[in-house]
Amino acid sequence: MAKDSQFVSQIADIETDFPQWYSDVVLKTKLVDYGPVKGTMVIRPYGYAIWENIQKELDKRFKETGHENAYFPLLIPMSFMTKESEHVEGFAPEVAVVTHAGGEKLAEPLCIRPTSETIIGTMYAKWIQSYRDLPVLMNQWANVMRWEKTTRPFLRTSEFLWQEGHTVHATEEEAMEETMKMLGVYEEFARTCLAMPVLTGRKTEKEKFAGAVATFGMEAMMHDGKSLQAGTSHYLGQNFSKAFDIKFLDKDGTQKYAYTTSWGVSTRLIGAIIMTHGDQRGLVLPPVVAPVQVVIVPIAAKKPGVAEACAELKVRLEKAGIRVVLDDSDNSPGWKFNEWEMKGVPVRIELGPRDLEAGKMLCARRDNHEKTELALSEAEEGVKALLSDIQRNMYERAKERMESRIVTAGSLDELLSGVNGGNFVRAGWCGCRECEDKVKEFAQATARVFAKEDTEKTCVVCGKPAAHTVIFARAY
Repeated sequence: MAKDSQFVSQIADIETDFPQWYSDVVLKTKLVDYGPVKGTMVIRPYGYAIWENIQKELDKRFKETGHENAYFPLLIPMSFMTKESEHVEGFAPEVAVVTHAGGEKLAEPLCIRPTSETIIGTMYAKWIQSYRDLPVLMNQWANVMRWEKTTRPFLRTSEFLWQEGHTVHATEEEAMEETMKMLGVYEEFARTCLAMPVLTGRKTEKEKFAGAVATFGMEAMMHDGKSLQAGTSHYLGQNFSKAFDIKFLDKDGTQKYAYTTSWGVSTRLIGAIIMTHGDQRGLVLPPVVAPVQVVIVPIAAKKPGVAEACAELKVRLEKAGIRVVLDDSDNSPGWKFNEWEMKGVPVRIELGPRDLEAGKMLCARRDNHEKTELALSEAEEGVKALLSDIQRNMYERAKERMESRIVTAGSLDELLSGVNGGNFVRAGWCGCRECEDKVKEFAQATARVFAKEDTEKTCVVCGKPAAHTVIFARAY
């Protein structure tokens, strides 16, 4: 029986109620559901498939740059967390602690990892003895827990999935090169796989990772003009190697402390995809990471030859390496169009009797809603070209939107006006913490990254000579 009455429910207006639009989309497309513990999420198969594609693409890049995967324990002795003072101070409010196990109180409380520098540093100190053991280039795919007060699926949850790279080097130069290399890997991945333009650069002392010498981040502009920190790469210097005694015997016969880095991205990237590309109809997924790249919808499926032709087309596309679904359910075509549009599938193929007679298929693009006819005999090549063009167009459109919404401010009033208008704001900054705090107090905006070039001459707050040009924005 057709289920026209079950057409996809309306979602909130993306322009007037973006937070509710986001919540509606992630729930109604079955990406995620709320977990029974406050602040947790259940990643459903459709959402997890996006994460698997992200993993696949990133893991390939990590291995191409010489990194190996490993796994470290979830539970970390409390004493490990307190060895690096800045690190423990930064994470203390978010740490969940296990005090009892097996019906007994533990001799030492155990932290559920908020990040793994401490336990990995402990193991590295055990494994590294000589310069011959360096560099160490490891990554782990894992879950972490940070007890957040205000949560939203994918963007900020008490438990989330991520990868964290941890490397050890003999010199400062090698460690810094690694830090910047991995930032570049993230930027290239965001651009080519997520179709998401980002701004990359160093963060201020206030915004850096707790325990790092320097943090470099990539910031993406969401539909509402807010910034989302989509990934970070940290130069840790010798802070953790001294705290955890990571030393090596160098070629000159002397004992030296090593230099370390860490870098990571998380399931927050799924939130970034949703808020960068989504529209009033729901998700718009980049083909590279979309769980389903093509959906085939039979038209007049009971007419002779239609069902068979659709099934044959599905097999052909699958053999060509395309992720495809044939929706042969008893829902009406209109219901299917709405359902798969909301799910963000890049290409919808409509195939009916008249299409078969003409030897063609009708393809509807999710990115710009254009429809085009392709020859059935050339389906594989035609669909691949279409997916490639969709990926390119999504990036170009997002890049154009971001670049058009970067404005310059010479005063606090101009900065406030800029962020109120949903923009990233370029402004001079003297380097003073008080002035950085004043921006947050006055405009509810934070320093995201240093701009590539220091073009602004005076500080947007105090008017003194600017030490840096900074991108300010409101952020998730």
